[in-house]
Amino acid sequence: MRRPLLALSAAAVSLAMALTACGSDTSSGGGDTGSMKATLTWWDTADPTNEAPAFKKLIAKFNEQYPDIKINYQSVPFADAQAKFKTAAESKSGAPDILRAEVAWVPEFASLGYLYAIDGTELLDGVNFLETPLSSDQYDGKTYGVPQVTDTLGLMYNKKLFAKAGITKPPATWDEVAAAAKLLKKKAKVGGIYINSGGYFLLPFLYGEGADLVDVAGKKITVNSAAAIKGVSAAQKLVQSGAAIKPDANDSYGTMMTLFKEGKVGMIINGPWEVANVSGDPKFGGFENLGIAPVPAGSVGAGAPVGGHNYVIYSGMSQDKAKAAIAFVKFMSSADSEAFIANELGLLPGNADAYDQLGDNAKVSAWAEALKVAKPRPWIPEGGQFFGPLDEMATKVMVQGGNVKKALNTVASKYKNEVVTDYSTN
Repeated sequence: MRRPLLALSAAAVSLAMALTACGSDTSSGGGDTGSMKATLTWWDTADPTNEAPAFKKLIAKFNEQYPDIKINYQSVPFADAQAKFKTAAESKSGAPDILRAEVAWVPEFASLGYLYAIDGTELLDGVNFLETPLSSDQYDGKTYGVPQVTDTLGLMYNKKLFAKAGITKPPATWDEVAAAAKLLKKKAKVGGIYINSGGYFLLPFLYGEGADLVDVAGKKITVNSAAAIKGVSAAQKLVQSGAAIKPDANDSYGTMMTLFKEGKVGMIINGPWEVANVSGDPKFGGFENLGIAPVPAGSVGAGAPVGGHNYVIYSGMSQDKAKAAIAFVKFMSSADSEAFIANELGLLPGNADAYDQLGDNAKVSAWAEALKVAKPRPWIPEGGQFFGPLDEMATKVMVQGGNVKKALNTVASKYKNEVVTDYSTN
């Protein structure tokens, strides 16, 4: 049996390890749902254009098996979903039965009592989920979700533009990125690299210098450490030197994707969720023109954040309805379903057994090397709140050219006052 990613990614993020033993919560339900009748609302935060159609196909397949469980599919913008779910759950009005939650949201929602514990249910019975993605679903000894997809960031590049510029291999360091960008501008007459001005996309620069946002074990805020300042300064330097295109102030991510798909910039930092979008654009030249490599290294090494999404179930529902929700999530997170999504979209399964069905799927195996340098994020309830202040910092630094140390000190102050108030600061 072939698992091309599993053997390769274990060193960095333990993605190849088997499911760890979970605690049991026999009150959580499960059992036979074949004759169940229920209407379930699912908030899907996937891209409505490029990803949602594939998930709707799975709903249709699910209803072939469970015709009496109606899925009220609702596409909810990712940027709004975290706050919207919290508001609905707190007011006990309007929360969905099932949510596609970003990995960092799960510990927070679980700590607030908004999620249904699935220990002891068929969702975990004999299912081989990847260990690190599953760990993001665990809080205070219980499990509150299962992985839908896992991902990381990598360097995506245009092979034709590289050839035109005389670049024979992807840059492995940020200094090499700057050199490659110079060649792309001079010989291919295009922009070098576009770095999205979002805090998440600056994490490879922090990790490259051995920095992180917080030290969980030491309960210390480290986002403004000397190493972090050095990392973010390296990103800013790429913009200031002209190696990187200055991010758009209004729609940085959208501009990045447009320029890359149209062949106007040679490199971007992005993840597996955009493979189908890029390779399917007629202006780009197909998947065969898409290069994928690990994020470049800083002075310490290379590192990219582990991301992804989980299926979670709202706690405020009846036991019978919860059984129907478990049946739906079990179907959606099965090896068959996750392999289907991987083949359709190039997303990386969270179910380890799905890899056995993918064979030589190039869109999946292309991320094997990038996963080697993937780094787990702190799975704490406050983890999802780190990125608001980080996004503000990224805009100030990358778009407005602000002072890096000052901007990171502001982030540290907000973390201390609003996010991890019991943590110490530098």
